[in-house]
Amino acid sequence: MSENQDKRFAISQENWSLHRKGYQDQQRHMEKVKEAIKNNLPDLISEESIVMSNGREVIKIPIRSLDEYKIRYNYDKSKHVGQGQGDSKVGDVVARGPSQGDKGKGAGNGKEAGDKPGEDYYEAEVSLEEIESALFRELELPNLKEKEMADITTEKIEFNDIRKKGLMGNIDKKRTILNAIKRNAINGKAEITPIHNDDLRFKTWDEVTKPESKAVVLAMMDTSASMGNFEKYCARSFFFWMTRFLRSKYETVEIEFIAHHTEAKVVSEEDFFSKGESGGTLCSSAYKKALELIKQKYNPARYNIYPVHFSDGENMSTDNETCMKLVGELMKVSSMFGYGEVNQHNRFSTLMYNYKKIDDQKFRHYILRHKSDVYEALKSFFQKVES
Repeated sequence: MSENQDKRFAISQENWSLHRKGYQDQQRHMEKVKEAIKNNLPDLISEESIVMSNGREVIKIPIRSLDEYKIRYNYDKSKHVGQGQGDSKVGDVVARGPSQGDKGKGAGNGKEAGDKPGEDYYEAEVSLEEIESALFRELELPNLKEKEMADITTEKIEFNDIRKKGLMGNIDKKRTILNAIKRNAINGKAEITPIHNDDLRFKTWDEVTKPESKAVVLAMMDTSASMGNFEKYCARSFFFWMTRFLRSKYETVEIEFIAHHTEAKVVSEEDFFSKGESGGTLCSSAYKKALELIKQKYNPARYNIYPVHFSDGENMSTDNETCMKLVGELMKVSSMFGYGEVNQHNRFSTLMYNYKKIDDQKFRHYILRHKSDVYEALKSFFQKVES
């Protein structure tokens, strides 16, 4: 072996990952927040402070502490690592949770008091945008088909290139810093500064126009006297998130709001979410109004149509046959029909009894018994089909 081949060089003996400690902790925190949002989605989207404030609130969710593992000396025990007999064998139980006879020992669990510390949790503020990002990722309009689209286009900006010249507002900071570090490293110091003009990199884009299918969602809600506070809250929560989902994900989707008791009428969005009514229930009145709107404004040749109806199921039994007929007519011109029934106490519903007989893939129904079922109903009606 030659003298040159035997040489060994140590470029650095430092653990450079330690210099990224703050960044790593920040990333771990964000991962914990995302995990907490995902695990708490059913409760988060039924949070009253969000729905009743029109989504202007931030709320707090519990997140497990990010304390790192540390080696601690156990002063309470006489035996420590390496002091045992070492005679354990395969199948021996090495640890178990506290038994019924150990009440009061260990961390507190449920209503029982304990004498050992538990896991640390803290509250993190979550914005509406973070909840929407997690929720809307799971939703899409089902059976969305291309219609007559000669005049239906949307403009979209696509960043597709990096150049050395451009406006300072379009500077690509990441690539600029990397170029500066590379150039300075050649000169002996892998530092960000100084940054020269040759290091600058700028984003460029093209404006892309693409055709997009038009759609209309017909939001129908029962506002009769039988719809109590819980029923109205669940229905309004569902439509609150539905409208935000549609407007954030689709540029050419229209929404019509129909409120009904024994009569149905098209109302403003504000009235739909705020006004209460009284009287009996004829669900067929909402379906008739929906068919009128389709005939007047929404030609099925140009629109994907999505009627969605929420009720407590307390419909006049003599009206159920009419409802079945009208739902059939709506499904002939619709991409999907959704029926949500808020039935907290699992009572018998003649309307749902009849709807369960419908054998059509376009028809989707869901029974809500708890506030958290709003999340399940959204996923049921707007289920994303993985390609």
